[in-house]
Amino acid sequence: MKPRSKKYQNRTLPKPSSTKQPKAEPSDAILRELEQNVRRKLVLLGEDPDREGLMDTPKRYAKAMRFLTSGYKADLEKIVGTAIFNEGSSEIVIIKDIEMFSLCEHHMLPFYGKAHVAYVPNGKIIGLSKIPRIVDAYARRLQVQERLTSQITAQLMKTLKPLGVAVIIESFHLCMMMRGVEKQNSYTITSSMQGVFRDDARTRQELLSLLNLGGRR
Repeated sequence: MKPRSKKYQNRTLPKPSSTKQPKAEPSDAILRELEQNVRRKLVLLGEDPDREGLMDTPKRYAKAMRFLTSGYKADLEKIVGTAIFNEGSSEIVIIKDIEMFSLCEHHMLPFYGKAHVAYVPNGKIIGLSKIPRIVDAYARRLQVQERLTSQITAQLMKTLKPLGVAVIIESFHLCMMMRGVEKQNSYTITSSMQGVFRDDARTRQELLSLLNLGGRR
């Protein structure tokens, strides 16, 4: 047998490719477990999870729930970012009719409606798009409307340190509409007021007049 030529004596052979699968991300493991739980639910409800219409339902449901509860992982400081600006205005700022969707923590059924958010600046204002993002960050959790209203108020007080914040939410609850008392036209109003909106009756009345909440539109 001829000796190997110098050309090949020092050649490094390529290592065989690894057959190990990459580790699943924690979120992927959670999704798979949610899928299995949903599949089990379908069986308990008397359904066939292997029939055509339900084959991908566990996966779709798991992804939907991850989105609808994404507020738990929301970074409020990152959401606001650098969108706080120095401004001498001290007049009422209102963002009205912010569409809002959440999940009732008692039955995990949706409640939805509108949030009205107002604040009186104290030397600083916030980029207008940030307020709906803050609403979404708290709405995309298992919630009760009363807590949701207070959380949005507290976050804006902490972020802006304004003269006052007011949050009013009007929403329909499917746990009342689809089951239980089955009242389709009932809706719930909650309010949380801090600073001048709570302490000054004239400022509060000006806000309510501007919102025109005397009747549904």
